[in-house]
Amino acid sequence: MDTLLLTLLVKLGVVASLASILVRPIAVQRMLLRENRTLNQRFKLALWFSVVFAAGVLTRVLNSAAYNAVDLGLEGSLLAGVLGGYVSGLLSGILISVPAMFNHETLTMPLLAAVGVLGGLLRDVATDTEDIWRFSPFFDLNVYRYFKRRQYRRGGFHLLFLFVIVVSELLRQTLYHFPPKKVFALVPTTPNHVGLYFAAIFATTLFAVGLPLKIWNNTRTEHKLEEQQRLLMQARLAALTSQINPHFLFNTLNSVSSLIRTDPHQARLMVLKLSRILRRLLRKHDNYSPLRDELDFIEDYLSIEVARFGDKLRFEKDVDAQSLDMLVPSMLVQPLVENCVKHGLSSKIEGGTIWLRTRRMEGRLHLVVEDDGVGIPEAKLAKLLEQGIGVSNVNERLKVLFGSDYRMWIDSQPGKGTRIEIEVPELQTEWAAVS
Repeated sequence: MDTLLLTLLVKLGVVASLASILVRPIAVQRMLLRENRTLNQRFKLALWFSVVFAAGVLTRVLNSAAYNAVDLGLEGSLLAGVLGGYVSGLLSGILISVPAMFNHETLTMPLLAAVGVLGGLLRDVATDTEDIWRFSPFFDLNVYRYFKRRQYRRGGFHLLFLFVIVVSELLRQTLYHFPPKKVFALVPTTPNHVGLYFAAIFATTLFAVGLPLKIWNNTRTEHKLEEQQRLLMQARLAALTSQINPHFLFNTLNSVSSLIRTDPHQARLMVLKLSRILRRLLRKHDNYSPLRDELDFIEDYLSIEVARFGDKLRFEKDVDAQSLDMLVPSMLVQPLVENCVKHGLSSKIEGGTIWLRTRRMEGRLHLVVEDDGVGIPEAKLAKLLEQGIGVSNVNERLKVLFGSDYRMWIDSQPGKGTRIEIEVPELQTEWAAVS
């Protein structure tokens, strides 16, 4: 009888190991954790359950003396039905039973098919599929949920789930004894403490169904947390980008309005430039774009500002050709150049120059935006990354996108100008598309 208890313990170890190993492949995760499935997806889920659990049945059939613990056909059929619906449950029950049928266990197929359909009907009964994942094999916990917490629907469903598992095992035990050995079952072999050992068998079946659900639900929870984190990042980026575009648009319209009376022709040209810029902004939905596109954007933007300032505003660039196709966060450079114009040069009577330099070194992009404007007082410089609209916005976006794998620093001297340097890792197109 100690052999039976050992077999039951090994059975729980096998089901826990299988559940942990099989959920690791990404394709299996998507198939297993999807809540709504097409008919084709239900067939794929059934085939996956069938291959896994039929292999256990086949191993037991070929080595009945030593591998009884790996036969999880009944539990696999029930899980297929509960997670995939009665179509998946029915097909899985039929396919899982094939090795046993060749071993002349002729009642196995009707039993497993019925259990699979029963699992599918159980899924239909659930008011919320979340209740399936929250199932516990502990009877007292389910009773507590029902009566103490007054979770009547969830608690009632979990009690029904327990009842279905018990009934499934009871059917297997009954068919095992009548007619004899037409199905496989773990049963006591001596009359001593029969009731205790039957209780252990039923408890093992409960946990053999509950353990995979718990393990797979942990993976499911991790996926949900990752998805929420991704959506949060996208929301933060969208909020930051929405700050940039209106800010830029407001300043550009001010420039246009100042020229409407003094130089209407130039104002019309600026409106055309602005329409090109806005058209490009409206087309962009990605977080990243090639540096080449960002520089083209800067050229259009500065052509508007040059129309406003005239020869007082000069722009020089020293761009490494190898850096032009490198991916950078969209709208990375424009807020920095705008700050140079607005805060560095606009109040300087004789105007000034903006320099833009890029270098690609050791798999990283080094970008410098510099002006010879009025500079930034030291007290204000210390808080610029947190309080400056354009600069803090860029810094926050870099932090969201790269974490700690970037550098951004500002050096400024009153009366001499400001220098902003950024260093970010090189990105591949595939990676940026996923992000």
